Amino acid sequence: MRLRSVPGLAFGSAALRLQRLNVRLPGVIGTPVRSVLRNWICGAGSVQIEDWTKPLINGRNCVSSRDAESKMPGREVCALKCEVPFIRSMPVTPPQCEAIRRSDRGPLCLLVTSSLDVGGMEEVVVFLARRLPQYGIRTAVLHASERGSCGGVPTGRLGKFLSSHGVETAELDSRAGARWLEALRPDVISAHDPPVWVLEAAERLSIPYVDTLHGMHSLFEREPTVEASRGQKLAMIVAVSELQRRQYLDLNPSFPPDRIITIPNAVDDWRRVYVDRERARAKWGIGDEYVFVSLARYCLQKNTYGLVAAFDGVASRHPNAHLLIVGRPDDPVYFNQVARLRARLACRDRIHLRDHYANPAELLALADGFVLDSFFEGWSLASMEALHAGVPVVLSEVGGACEQVGRNGERGYVVPNPLGDPFRVNWATMRDVRYASQTNREILVDAMCALISNRSQWFANRQNLIRESAGRFHPDACLRSHAQVLGAIGERFRERSKTDKRAIQR
Repeated sequence: MRLRSVPGLAFGSAALRLQRLNVRLPGVIGTPVRSVLRNWICGAGSVQIEDWTKPLINGRNCVSSRDAESKMPGREVCALKCEVPFIRSMPVTPPQCEAIRRSDRGPLCLLVTSSLDVGGMEEVVVFLARRLPQYGIRTAVLHASERGSCGGVPTGRLGKFLSSHGVETAELDSRAGARWLEALRPDVISAHDPPVWVLEAAERLSIPYVDTLHGMHSLFEREPTVEASRGQKLAMIVAVSELQRRQYLDLNPSFPPDRIITIPNAVDDWRRVYVDRERARAKWGIGDEYVFVSLARYCLQKNTYGLVAAFDGVASRHPNAHLLIVGRPDDPVYFNQVARLRARLACRDRIHLRDHYANPAELLALADGFVLDSFFEGWSLASMEALHAGVPVVLSEVGGACEQVGRNGERGYVVPNPLGDPFRVNWATMRDVRYASQTNREILVDAMCALISNRSQWFANRQNLIRESAGRFHPDACLRSHAQVLGAIGERFRERSKTDKRAIQR
């Protein structure tokens, strides 16, 4: 790795150390320092994320899928999910909007989000957009991005996926997006953390707006009076877990409780593929090692630093344990801190920091355990997918954790939130402990060690856990609930629009 200069390296190292020690600089100094540090990290001073061409275990060779198949005769050949090879290049235009509107097959729902690349929230948008038409709800998707894209053609991985699978999808900025929204005139909007202009446009056009809470992060620093005013503009709120519902009503107690409903996420069985465990482990050079998998972006929310620090305690008790963390390095400065922590630990060779992987089912197949030590979640798709793959989980107390895992240890363990109380979580409290020893560390270590100690029992129960999770996380209940909410609101809007049109004609 080439570095720009010795002074630049010294500055970067000093700045990272000050951040780790939680030293707060005055705003007039801190803002430019943070900007320079981020530029340094994103440039030649960054630590590179691990390459997927390398095996996970040092000294082992990766085995190709074909070689793995030849060594395991009689086993079913698995078809691994690949990146979408075909992308429709036609942009969504007002004439297409008119064609969508002319259909009378049911209310039209526009799903709007601020991101369509990879991530749990985006996966939910894809799931709803593709599956709601089965329940009488027509769908289109708007990726409300900051700059839009050329011709409105989706640029994110999941945006391309939707477009290639026949779902009308556009990526537009606020000006073009507002025009497209006016041309489309959906019967209801299903919002998934879009920018504020979407609600403003919906209010101007009198389109009912159903907010979907995937996490409280967008509301952490919002004043209760501001949210109370915003809440009056919402037709309904869908919370993906009961903890989320309680947290929202704690922030906005004036919101009518009957207008906020909990609808847990589900597994999208249309996108699941079978992956052979032995073949997956052989592919990455894994023998008898115990592998914890954590599918999570490198960012403050997911608390990667806290997880790596805790794994040091697990590794000291179990020399055969490995931790594989897979996700986008969303925050390069934070990722650099995680990488520097790993470099200081004696178990550094057993901690694997890797980028996003297109086939998470393969990683869950090779996993012995799954772990997330997040500060907050709405309802983690990754842990739900792990259970659906028969993998026991360790989760911090966040939205959906208790519903997914239970309290009796039959599917894994829920440990306390890194802050102790999930109701204390906000950006300031997370920053205060992001690089410190966290209150749940010892319990987290004990829970992970318990999975390792009972490895044979968990493996024997894998098929039972798969069957049970397939029932608990079946998509029908989730889709029916969303369709009921969006359909009822959309139908009322359609009838009101017809009445208004008749009144104008008279």
